[in-house]
This record gives sequence, structure tokens and C-alpha cells, in this order.
Amino acid sequence: MNIWQVVILSIIEGITEFLPVSSTGHMIIASSVMGIASNDFVKLFTIAIQLGAILSVVVLYYKRFLQSLDFYAKLLVAFIPAAVFGLLFSKKIDELLESALTVGITLFLGGIILLFVDKWFNDPVVKEEKKVDYLTALKIGFFQCLAMVPGVSRSAATIVGGMSQKLSRKAAAEFSFFLAVPTMFAATAKKLLDFYKEGQVFTGEEVKLLLIGNAIAFIVAMLAIKTFITFLERRGFKLFGWYRIVIGGVIIILYLSGHNLQVI
Repeated sequence: MNIWQVVILSIIEGITEFLPVSSTGHMIIASSVMGIASNDFVKLFTIAIQLGAILSVVVLYYKRFLQSLDFYAKLLVAFIPAAVFGLLFSKKIDELLESALTVGITLFLGGIILLFVDKWFNDPVVKEEKKVDYLTALKIGFFQCLAMVPGVSRSAATIVGGMSQKLSRKAAAEFSFFLAVPTMFAATAKKLLDFYKEGQVFTGEEVKLLLIGNAIAFIVAMLAIKTFITFLERRGFKLFGWYRIVIGGVIIILYLSGHNLQVI
């Protein structure tokens, strides 16, 4: 990867990580268009720059992270299902990650679901994320497991999961943001550990690319989160649904047309 490819991928990560549109699907399209060759560092890079996005959540909501141990306990409860399923089905998940067609199909189908979410769950009871109880947190955690199928979108799965449990759109989105912190941190830590277990080390250039990527993802994610919350409260999910349908359709058409979509 060159510096401009790093910049573009990091901007895409920052924009899409917390939106219900699947960062994986966008990475596939961007990497294919730019002709980025898939290798161990590129695969690690696309995971590691999530740390910058994680930091944006901590900075924007720092007061929430300082209030109580109960907050962390709920996040732990919600995180457990993904941790368990991730360990049990890691090989199958890695296989699915190699399929661009799977990403296209799940993007498309997820888009159809988002067209109707606002009508299905239009009577929220829980208006604030801090009022989420432990059972609800666990249920949202199981919804997060759906995002192990590439293209589903972790954000979409957890927000829809929260709304199904009577959370308002804003409360569901904020809980999704907070749950991303332990989930994405664990995914990044595992990827780094695997990288070093294979006897690989970063070159000076690779360290520089990782630092630049995380810095860009951090800044862009902060802007994306603020914009997303405002948009979500006013307009709902329908536009995201149509967007997913278009992007998913593009991936499916390109795949069936014989184009070599590079999964990274």
C-alpha cells in the first residue's frame, strides 16, 4: 500500500465503522478499485485502524466511560456472546471473509431490512442508553453475533437489536458505539497476536502507515458519529437501507460478471 491508499482506506473506515452500512463491503470495493494486493499486513491494517475509531467513541463520550462500574459490567455482558461465538467458529468466519459474494448478498438483504426497521420498532420505551438493563444488554450481544457474517454490519446488527428491545434510535446507536469498544479492541488484539505468532514484525514504514491510518480513522469517525446521531434522530434508516441495496447490488453484479473483487 502507498500513502494515498492508506488515507483512502482510513477515511472509509472512519465513515463506515459506526454507520449501518458495513465497513467490510466498502473496503472490498475500495481495495479492488485501487488494486491493493492482499497480504498479511494489509489484512492487519484494515483491522488495526479500528483502534482509531474506538478512540473517537471514548473521547466523544468520555464522561460516560467515567461514571460507574455498572456501565462496564453491561458492556462485558453484551460482549460475551461475540467472544464465545468468535472463538468457536473462527475458522468458519475466516472462510466467509474470503467471499465477496457473501458480503454483497448480506449488504443487499440487510438494506431491505433497514427499509422497514423504523416501522417495525416505532414505540420505544428506553430513551437513554444508561437505562439499558443486563438482560437487554445480553440480547443485544447476541444480535452482534450476526455481524460475524461479513456484510451484515456490526453497527446495523446491534442498533436493530437494541430497537427490537424497545430502545430509541439514539439509545440503540449509542449503546452500539460503546459495545464497539471492547469488541473491536479484542478483534484488533487477536489480529496483532496472530501476526506476531507467525514470526512477523512491522517495518518502520508499516508502523508509519498504521499511525497515519489510525489518526485519520479517529478524526473521521468523530465527525461521522456526530453526523450519524443527528441524521438518525431526524430521518431514520431508510436512506441507509437504499444505500446498502445499491452497494450490495454493485458487488453482486461485479462478482457475477467475473471481476476479481479483492477481499482484504
